[in-house]
Amino acid sequence: MIRVPLGNRQFNVMAARLTLLQATWNYERQQGLGWAWSIEPALERIYPDPAVRRERLAQHTAYFNTQPTLASVALGAVARLEEQAAQDGAADPALIPRMKSLLGSSLAALGDRLFWFTLRPFAACLGIALVLLGHTWGAVALWLAYNVVHLTVRWLGVRWGYADGPAVASGPLRSRLEALIGTFGRAGALLVGVIMACLMVPAGEPRSATFQLLLAGGLALGLACSQRARPSPTEWALGIGAVALMLGWWR
Repeated sequence: MIRVPLGNRQFNVMAARLTLLQATWNYERQQGLGWAWSIEPALERIYPDPAVRRERLAQHTAYFNTQPTLASVALGAVARLEEQAAQDGAADPALIPRMKSLLGSSLAALGDRLFWFTLRPFAACLGIALVLLGHTWGAVALWLAYNVVHLTVRWLGVRWGYADGPAVASGPLRSRLEALIGTFGRAGALLVGVIMACLMVPAGEPRSATFQLLLAGGLALGLACSQRARPSPTEWALGIGAVALMLGWWR
């Protein structure tokens, strides 16, 4: 039998520990050790027998990998499964690793689209647009735009996952996150247009045709390559920077 069911204290401690999910990232288990560290407060509450608790904790050190922010949702759902397995056998402990893997894969695909492909570009475009419009606090707006969403999901995701259990990856939460992806995608596209206008016609004075053509070409290249894994945006930036330096030296 378990002790008292999980409560706010366990949820808060797990969410806080999850900030170190990738502190011990390695090629063998990737986020496995960080995951075990994060779920330990729940196991301490669920399993009063130290031997059983150590056995369950050791199992959670196995390979695991997902999008770091949405790992909070998986953490809450798996904690719910552990609680059910210990309380009345409603969940077989042997099924927990498989369910954890399924949750990790599903949430990784969703989280990559939300945080890497839409929210992060949206926040960057927001900060750049504000700076180009003369607002010096553009960097603060960039930081806030990303972290309001990121930290909310990281801290409340454990509760969301615990409330819905394994169904959280296919329930209403997924629909809300999908809607958020569409919203940030459309807003980011709008901001790209604002940035283009600010660069092409700064202070109402159009740039030269050569500049405008290069800017439009760079934007088209960026859009064409944005969904490709290689070369990455960082590699593109370094390559273009190297070419610019060589051209400057040659001139």
